[in-house]
Amino acid sequence: MSLEEYRQGTTFPGVIGRTTDVSSPAWPQLVRAAPGAPNLLFIMLDDTGFGQLGCYGSPIDTPRIDSLAAGGLLYNNMHTTALCSPSRSCMITGRNHHANAMAGITEIATGYPGYNGCIPFENGFLSEMLLQHGYNTYMVGKWHLVPSEQESAAGPYDRWPLGRGFERFYGFLGGDTSQWYPDLVYDNHQVEPPASPDEGYHLTSDLVDRAISFIASAKQIAPDKPFFMNFCTGATHAPHHVPKEWSDHYRGRFDTGWDAYREYTFRRQQQAGIVPPDARLSGRDPDVPQWDSLSPDARRLAARMMEVYAGFLSHTDHHIGRLLDFLERTGELDNTLIMLVSDNGASPEGGVTGTTNELQFFNNAPEPIEDSLRAIDQLGGPTTFNHYPWGWTWAGNTPFRRWKRETYRGGVSDPFLVHWPRGIRARGEIRTQYAHVIDVVPTVLDVLGIDPPTAVRGVAQSPLHGVGFAHTFDDPNAASRHRTQYFEMLGHRAIDHDGWRAVCPWPGPSFSEAERPFGAPITADELDALDAEHWELYHIAEDFTETRNLAAEHRDKLIEMISLWYVEAGRNNVLPIDGSVLQRMMVQRPQITPAQTHYTLRPDTATLPAAVAPRVLNRPHSVTAVADIPPDGAEGVLLCQGTNVGGWTFYVRDSRLHYAHNYVRRATYRVSSTQAVPPGRHELRFEFEPTGDPDFATGKGTPGIARLYIDREQVGETDIPITTPVAFNPGGMTCGANPGSAVTPDYDPPFRFTGGLHTVVVDLSGESITDASSEIRMHMARQ
Repeated sequence: MSLEEYRQGTTFPGVIGRTTDVSSPAWPQLVRAAPGAPNLLFIMLDDTGFGQLGCYGSPIDTPRIDSLAAGGLLYNNMHTTALCSPSRSCMITGRNHHANAMAGITEIATGYPGYNGCIPFENGFLSEMLLQHGYNTYMVGKWHLVPSEQESAAGPYDRWPLGRGFERFYGFLGGDTSQWYPDLVYDNHQVEPPASPDEGYHLTSDLVDRAISFIASAKQIAPDKPFFMNFCTGATHAPHHVPKEWSDHYRGRFDTGWDAYREYTFRRQQQAGIVPPDARLSGRDPDVPQWDSLSPDARRLAARMMEVYAGFLSHTDHHIGRLLDFLERTGELDNTLIMLVSDNGASPEGGVTGTTNELQFFNNAPEPIEDSLRAIDQLGGPTTFNHYPWGWTWAGNTPFRRWKRETYRGGVSDPFLVHWPRGIRARGEIRTQYAHVIDVVPTVLDVLGIDPPTAVRGVAQSPLHGVGFAHTFDDPNAASRHRTQYFEMLGHRAIDHDGWRAVCPWPGPSFSEAERPFGAPITADELDALDAEHWELYHIAEDFTETRNLAAEHRDKLIEMISLWYVEAGRNNVLPIDGSVLQRMMVQRPQITPAQTHYTLRPDTATLPAAVAPRVLNRPHSVTAVADIPPDGAEGVLLCQGTNVGGWTFYVRDSRLHYAHNYVRRATYRVSSTQAVPPGRHELRFEFEPTGDPDFATGKGTPGIARLYIDREQVGETDIPITTPVAFNPGGMTCGANPGSAVTPDYDPPFRFTGGLHTVVVDLSGESITDASSEIRMHMARQ
């Protein structure tokens, strides 16, 4: 190597002389994709069950998704992890979820290798791989692959989409968001939605608009450059938000209930060949009441909740169709490899009765059915955060048992479609080979003729765990290459191997049959008992729907399967097994700064995501704003957290100082100042003094006294009997305005503060003006 080569760090193919007349230039070569390389479009639906798409037998209309099945392949044996972040990590890396440190969603990360929520950089993303081969890469929609504590403007940004190989991003970073007032991020910064619900805004249509724009912007410059787009809808995760006309289309269609839905869907699945002809519909779930046992009001409410969900899914289908239409108009559809999947089974997070506000479920604070009925006409609209009851969850996973978060087939067996007219000859056929979402990346690489990279950005890469299934595209009789797959989700375990399936449910086969509540931690003694007595065994090759437990008849096979599960667990960082939920949510995770008791916030700055916002729930705290009030007065929000379905807000209105706490949309507690806020610069303060302890079992947070002060003089006080116990969701904290939906109907958003707002300090130290005043009085008495 010459000295010049040494200095440049690489071999220069030209000639470098003392002057240009004796030198020859050579340009760095741009990476170009192979001629004819297909575009790649992943479409990941959220919480959509095996029995909810029309092409999978559902009575819900999904004609555009159905067209992908009619023009491509429908798989009936695809598997996910039973939860969103873990499945998404598998789909984009080709590695198992614990190996990706994604044992659960990022909000419940814990300090173990398989659980910490930080996907290792040695587990490269498909986007990073394809950048090396001349692809444009776009991420649109739900991300949910960055630790919650890293979602703020302080970063770090290396696990945001643009840090993991995507050139453009438009969507939301967390697990769910309002479809009407979403928490949007554009590339690496927060943005507000381009319109309001009153102006016709909805997140799904916005995502499709952005997806089309990203593709079109590049294609008009480089029409032959292929793209990879990861398009992940917020639908059909709660909240089930949709324009009313879409829900009304289904008026009366579900009045016969979830039992009838299952029977109808199962019959259609067998007729279509999606389910084997000898399969049996899984039995009644003990946690789901019979439809006829419900009161007329309960049936009316449940039916409407399903109408809203169906409208939501059809609305999503319609807008996916807009993206497909664009690809067809531009001549790209035939050479676009499309893979559509759901991240897990249908969701049970609406509870047994359903809810007008999913936040009630997470705070264990369900509203009475009378309250839900009063809001029945609002379901799906901007004032609710609604979710359907368990019966529809169960029905949505027809023909399987159970649902999301559990490793029975209802949680892990999901719809999966492949469409690629130029690359697949078969049309409208069903594939039965076993597959898991970790197989998607190796399949894509096989199709493209690309070897998995040995390094990405200088980081040596781990082996892929999945195996490709491209050999099944044109051969319905091809053998399954994926022989063994473990599952673990919140302590619920399973393993598939060569047509057999073993399942160890936690805390039990159903909530009704469990001795412990959902989300209970597992002790070592309990784990021993589970392994000794509670594994179930199914011969899936002959029992598609897990209806015949063969554990007693085939004890040797069961022991073999349990042993194999532990082998896979050891390989993939599954241990220690953790069935807890609330404890994991409440874990103190690493922050980018040392622990603080004082936070200084300023207006016109980014909203603080809930994970990094000051944690004010269930503790004494104060909020102090320094503001200038002009002579003609001012109004607006000083500081707020949450939305119209739960949160709190500190604001000035009608010259008075106010505080309001919205308790999961069930009640709002307010205190207002007895005096007007005069012109000039003032210290405006709110204090909360706890007077009791939270009761998580009944969904009640810490009660307390709320006090208001102007320039340290008390001007208002009230008792707040109940506060929110666990979390606000959405839970962003904003200074100087209330973006999105208003925490209280007392004002219209964004209600920006019209005076001069300098700083707002949130104090978690427990120090209060009341304490200081008491000390002064005691000191004076001693004199």
